[in-house]
Amino acid sequence: MRSLPPALLRGPFAAAVLLAAVACRSTTMDDLPAGLELSAAPPVCEKRPHRLEAHGDVRVDDYFWLNQREDPEVLAYLAAENAFTEAIMAPTEALQEELFEELVARIQENDVTVPVNDGPFAYYTRTEEGLQYPIHCRKPAAGGAEEILFDLNAMAEGSGFFSMGARVPSPDHESIAYAVDRVGRRLYDVEIKNIRRGDTERTIRGAAGGIAWAASGRAIYYVKRDPETLRAHQVWRHTIGTQQDLDVLVFEEEDEEFSCYVTRSRSKRFLMIVSRQTLATEVRVLDAEDPDAGWRVIAPRERGHEYSVDHQGSRFLIRTNREAENFRLVSAPVESPGDWTDLIPHRVDTLLEDVDAFRDHFVTRERRGGLVHLIVHPLGGGDPFPIDFDDPAYRVGLTGNAEFDTRRLRYSYSSLTTPASVLELDLDTGEIARLKEERVGGGFDRTDYVSERVFARASDGTSVPISLVRRRDSVGTPGPLLLYGYGSYGSSQDARFDPRILSLLDRGFTYAIAHVRGGQELGRFWYEQGKLRQKMNTFTDFIACGEHLVAEKYTTEEQLFALGGSAGGLLMGAVANMRPDLFRGIVAAVPFVDVVTTMLDDSIPLTTFEYDEWGNPGVEGDYRYMLSYSPYDQVRRQRYPHMLVTTGLHDSQVQYFEPAKWVAKLRATAAPGGLLLFECEMEAGHGGVSGRYASLRKSARTYAFLLGLVERSASPIL
Repeated sequence: MRSLPPALLRGPFAAAVLLAAVACRSTTMDDLPAGLELSAAPPVCEKRPHRLEAHGDVRVDDYFWLNQREDPEVLAYLAAENAFTEAIMAPTEALQEELFEELVARIQENDVTVPVNDGPFAYYTRTEEGLQYPIHCRKPAAGGAEEILFDLNAMAEGSGFFSMGARVPSPDHESIAYAVDRVGRRLYDVEIKNIRRGDTERTIRGAAGGIAWAASGRAIYYVKRDPETLRAHQVWRHTIGTQQDLDVLVFEEEDEEFSCYVTRSRSKRFLMIVSRQTLATEVRVLDAEDPDAGWRVIAPRERGHEYSVDHQGSRFLIRTNREAENFRLVSAPVESPGDWTDLIPHRVDTLLEDVDAFRDHFVTRERRGGLVHLIVHPLGGGDPFPIDFDDPAYRVGLTGNAEFDTRRLRYSYSSLTTPASVLELDLDTGEIARLKEERVGGGFDRTDYVSERVFARASDGTSVPISLVRRRDSVGTPGPLLLYGYGSYGSSQDARFDPRILSLLDRGFTYAIAHVRGGQELGRFWYEQGKLRQKMNTFTDFIACGEHLVAEKYTTEEQLFALGGSAGGLLMGAVANMRPDLFRGIVAAVPFVDVVTTMLDDSIPLTTFEYDEWGNPGVEGDYRYMLSYSPYDQVRRQRYPHMLVTTGLHDSQVQYFEPAKWVAKLRATAAPGGLLLFECEMEAGHGGVSGRYASLRKSARTYAFLLGLVERSASPIL
C-alpha cells in the first residue's frame, strides 16, 4: 500500500489498509487512467471466480466473495476503498468545509416544529445549535410547562448510528411506546416509557418499527422481522410490564411475497393489520370497542387487487383498484365490509393516491397532469372543493392531523423555489393560516430563482415531464446541470424545496428532476410502463431527458451530471452502461445494481415480495430481460463517466456488496479515463449517516465531487 499518502497509514485507517493487502493490491502509477494526476492509486479487488447458472446460462462472478459482511478481508477491502476516496478528495477539503458552512448557515439550528394536538397534549420536536439529533417534547394543549420525552442526543451517546422509528402515546397519554435502531439495519428495539414515573421498559427486540396501542392501554401491537430476510412477517401483542417471551402471536404472514404492518385508524376505533406486496393487499380490522369479536378481513387477498382502508363513523372508506386502474373510492358498512357503494368513480385522467377520513369530512389526494391536488369532501351537504396552488411544480400533502374530530385541516407545501411551509385550512371560514415556513439563512431570496416544467420526447414518442430550477441570472446560458431520477415502485418524485441545492444553484448549476416512467406522476399507467419487462423505459426516458436538456441549451454534455439512489442507483448504473458519453459525472447512492443475482437469492431482504416489480428470474423470460439491463452484468470495456458510489455496511434494502462488487468490476473492466470513487459508511444503513450535521457533511462532500469536475482545467481532483 505504498502508493497511499503516509497520513492514511496512521490512526484508524492503518490496520484496515495494511490488512487489505491480503485481498487486494494497488495499481501502480503506470496503471492510472491517462490524463489523471492522482495522489493515490485505487485498490484492485482480488478475483475469486464463482459460477452462477440459470436457464442454461452461465455467469462467472469474480467478486461474489464480497458478500461476507464479517469477513476481515471484505472489511479490509472496503477500508482500502474509503482510504483511496479520502486521498483523492483531500484537495477539496477546503471546498467541502466552505460548502458545509453554507449548508449549516441555511438551516435553523435552533428550531421547533408546529405542535400537533393529540388529546390533552401538543407534541412537537425541537433542535438546538450544535446538536446532531432532535429533542421530542410535549406541552399541555391548554398551556403549561414543557416535558422532554426523548433527547436523542443523550440516547445516541456511544452509538455510531441512531434512529428513532415510531413513537406513539398510550390512549391515556401517561406512557409512550417508541422504536430505536442503533445499527442501521432496520431491526428495532421497542421500548415503553412511563412519562409520569420516568422509567422505561426495554423488552422487545427484532421489531420492524411500527407500533399500535390496544384501546385498553394495557398492551401494544408490534411487528417482528425475520432475522435473515428482514421481512416483516409477524404481528405480536405485548402486555405492558411482562417479558417478551410471554408475548402473543396475533398474526403470521406465511406468504413470502408479502410483508405486513400494524396501525390504528385516526378514529381510534379500529386496529388494522395490513398485508401487502406489489400487486395485492389484504387488510384485517379489530374493533377496539369489541376486541373479543376478533379480526375481520375487509377483502380477501386477490392477485392484482390493491386497496387501503380508513374508518369514518358507521362506515369504512376503501380506496381500491378493482375495475379501476387509477383507483376509485367506495364505502362499506362497518357491520358488512364486503358491501361496497361507489363514492368516487374511476377516472382515466386522475390517479386517486390517498384518502384521509375525519368526523365531518374526508380528503382525497389526487394526481392529474403530473401534479397533486387536495380535494375536501364535506359530509352532510356541500360540494367537494380543491385547495389551490400556484407554482408550476410542487409537493403537497396532509401533515399533523392527529385528531379525528376537527374542523381544521393541516397540510405541508413546498416547491423548487418555495421553502417548506405548514398551513392550516379553517373548514368553517375557508381561511388559510400559514403556521410555519422554513426559514432559510445565508442570504436566500426566492426571487433570485426560477422554476420551470418542460417535456422531453422519449424514444417511443412519449412526453416525459422535467421539473427544474436555476438562478434567474443564469437563464439563457448553458451551464452545469444535475439531473435527478428514481422511477420505481410507483414512487412519484414531486418538486420540493431543498435548501442544500442552493449551494449548487449559486455556483451556476441547474437542478432538474426527470419524472420518468416507473413513478406514478402521470397516473397508474406511468408506473406500469416502467416495471417488469417494460423497465427499459425508465432508463431510456432518463436518457431522453438528458438529451433534451442538452438540445435546449440548458447544459452541454461536458456539464451534464446525474444523481440517483437505491432503485434510482439502478437507473444510474443502467444509463452509465447505455450512454456513458452523455454524462460528465454520476453519483450513485446505495445503488441496486446486481439485479439478477439478488433477485435469485430469496434470503436477501426485499427479494421475494418484489418479483412483481422487477420480475422473477426463476422465469426464463424475466431472467433474460433483467440480465439485459442489470448494471453489474452489463459492465463492459468502455470509458465511463466520472462516478462517486456510496453505500452503508448495514444497509438492509440494498446490500453493501452490490455497489462494492460493481465498483470492483468497473475498476477491472472499464476503459481508462474515468475517475471512480467508492465510499462505504461503516456505521450506517440505507439512509446513510444519522446525525443532521453528519448528513450535511456528506452532502458537502458530494457537491465538492461534482464541483471538482465542472472545469477540467481548474479541477481539484482531476
